[in-house]
Amino acid sequence: MIKIGNFFFKYRNWLFIILYLLLFIPSPPLFSEQYFGPRFYVWAIVAGLLVTFTGQMIRGFTIGLAYIIRGGKGGKVYAEKLVTNGIFQHCRNPLYVGNILMLVGVGILANSLFYTFIIIPFFLFIYQTIVLAEENFLRKKFGETFDNYCARVNRWIPNLKGFSNTTRSMKFHWKRWLLKEYNTQYVWLTGIALILLFKYPQLTDYKSDRRDLLLMIILPLLLLYYVSIRYLKKSGKWKND
Repeated sequence: MIKIGNFFFKYRNWLFIILYLLLFIPSPPLFSEQYFGPRFYVWAIVAGLLVTFTGQMIRGFTIGLAYIIRGGKGGKVYAEKLVTNGIFQHCRNPLYVGNILMLVGVGILANSLFYTFIIIPFFLFIYQTIVLAEENFLRKKFGETFDNYCARVNRWIPNLKGFSNTTRSMKFHWKRWLLKEYNTQYVWLTGIALILLFKYPQLTDYKSDRRDLLLMIILPLLLLYYVSIRYLKKSGKWKND
């Protein structure tokens, strides 16, 4: 499992994009008019947005409070230090938990039975192997300190006890959040916009010209956001604080 995890770790940055593309594979619906009535799509939209935005909030709090530098070196697992504060006091892998919820949410939003019950379980297997590979590295590097951390903090299920104290006692670094997340947010929000406008013609009264107008407004705005944050990052005008 650790060898498999090391393999997937090397290519983990592509997972989010690949899994987004898989959203558009034809699938039987999660919510249908037969079981949920003529406004079945409302269930999919509300549930999907709630879950996926919860995932982004978890990622946002994690990065904004105490970002963990575990970007890898040479495509291999690496960590400068063991980060146990911020959201890492409540869950050992909050970024991965956020990713999982974001993708489960867009699967629900896309009303895809195939994605939610076939792709997501495979995705969970991949993340489990990556986490095992990371833990193997951390245990070798930090030894008993890491074992003690594992004993008091869950791997996957966040423990919300004391969460309000954590957020109050630490400064939220919003620039760091934007600089680290702008790429993920651009892909994620673009995907949401495309799903809503193409999957649910009910939202635009089945009028393609209205849909196309919204696309002409939303997609350039999202691209402008992406280009602006990227410029601020690459130019050095904004720096991680």
